[in-house]
Amino acid sequence: ITSEPAAQFGQWAYDFSDPDGPQLGTVAVPGMSSVYETEDPVVLIGEHTHLGVQLPDEIKDPVDLIVLVDRARNYFAERKFLVMELEENPGMISIGAFSSFEEFPSTAKIMGHVTLVQIPWLPSMQKKKSGFMEEDQLF
Repeated sequence: ITSEPAAQFGQWAYDFSDPDGPQLGTVAVPGMSSVYETEDPVVLIGEHTHLGVQLPDEIKDPVDLIVLVDRARNYFAERKFLVMELEENPGMISIGAFSSFEEFPSTAKIMGHVTLVQIPWLPSMQKKKSGFMEEDQLF
């Protein structure tokens, strides 16, 4: 028996060995107050293009992001990212933020609030050399 090969440095690795079964697993997230205060956490994996997260222009392929959701917060809040299920698309979720309750879709059921979005380290995020020796030695 051998392990799966390690993920590329700074990337996520996950395996859904039973595509028809429940998709369960463990995710490590940084210890911070927003994570600690999440009462009923669940993690979603979403592509940055579907979530509307802008990354540097040189990134052409979709990047998987980790989205931490608190299912205990299933109420409306202004200017918070909400995970919703729309009546017209049962079983499918979407994420959105609204300035007022009037903008919120009347057919939506709130499944939780997004508390953290984690972006993997990507080579294009590496600090570029400035040309100043003192500055470049720090990185």
